[in-house]
Amino acid sequence: MNLYKIAVVPGDGIGKEIVPEGIRILDKVGEIENFKLDYTFFPWGAEHYMESGEFMPANGLVQLKPFDAIYFGAIGNPNVDDTLPAIRYTFRVRKGFQQYVNYRPVKFIPGVPSPLHGKDANEIDYVIVRENTEGEFSETGNFVNPDTPEGFAIQTSIFTRKGIERIAHYAFKLAKQRKGLVTNVTKSNTLIHSLVYWDSIVEEVRKLYPDVKYEKMYVDAASANMVLKPERFDVIVTTNMIGDILSDLGAATMGSLGLGPSGNINPEKEYPSMFEPIHGSAPDIAGKSIANPISAIWSGALMLQHIGEIDAAHRIEKSIFKVLRDGLLPFDLGGTAKTTEITNAILNSL
Repeated sequence: MNLYKIAVVPGDGIGKEIVPEGIRILDKVGEIENFKLDYTFFPWGAEHYMESGEFMPANGLVQLKPFDAIYFGAIGNPNVDDTLPAIRYTFRVRKGFQQYVNYRPVKFIPGVPSPLHGKDANEIDYVIVRENTEGEFSETGNFVNPDTPEGFAIQTSIFTRKGIERIAHYAFKLAKQRKGLVTNVTKSNTLIHSLVYWDSIVEEVRKLYPDVKYEKMYVDAASANMVLKPERFDVIVTTNMIGDILSDLGAATMGSLGLGPSGNINPEKEYPSMFEPIHGSAPDIAGKSIANPISAIWSGALMLQHIGEIDAAHRIEKSIFKVLRDGLLPFDLGGTAKTTEITNAILNSL
């Protein structure tokens, strides 16, 4: 029996509700597929910051490094500066562990009310591969005399050859396993230095994958096509900020951000990867037992896929789709099923 060490960071708000639901699914599928997950819990996040003055300890990465993966909920609290969670936790983990791939699948699910009427769910299945450690979220900049009439701010994007090459290679390799199309979503017609450089390196990498179709698309056109013609996409590769925005749009076209899973992946497995829902801590619904647990459960499936339990990951995904197709819907999809009811149904379907 395979045994995996999993660091669990439920975080704040609904993270504390949906992560335990995900663990119920992970434990059950482990029984079925004959593996075991050994969890260690960490109380880090915005509420921990309010109590201790830190989102995670100074040696937090040292504590996390021995694990096979990190299962993360959500982070943030209305009483804490909302610029801090990313800087003090999320970016520290993503950059410290070279989780340079942000992996966000978009699949239309039969039975789920989507704002895109008349689309064939069987045809819409793509992945947004977002560069996750540099680009527009490089934290390089400053304020200069901000309170004066002449005050200004500078924010510098950083695009390195290494960073672009490795995310491009990941996207093309992934496309070879899927439908064989990479769409480079860019804005190089106006960002004439950073994204012209991005495009040029993506196109260099492209030449190494002659069996993969390739297209370049500006982000405004891509946004429109994600709504009007989402079936045309397979693997979208894009920058940190563009990918952050487009992946929320993709989840919204599925029906709700409560469905969207994600992985912050270090493909070489030199460091643990981190798996989390794409939504936030949603303090407005925390404690009401109405949070949709599917994003956390599906993120758990991505985690199992990454550590090598492929059959278990597929079993979870199929069970999620069956429950939704059969009409049991959480509140964010217009239904009345509470958090544990959704989990119970997926458990039964496993």
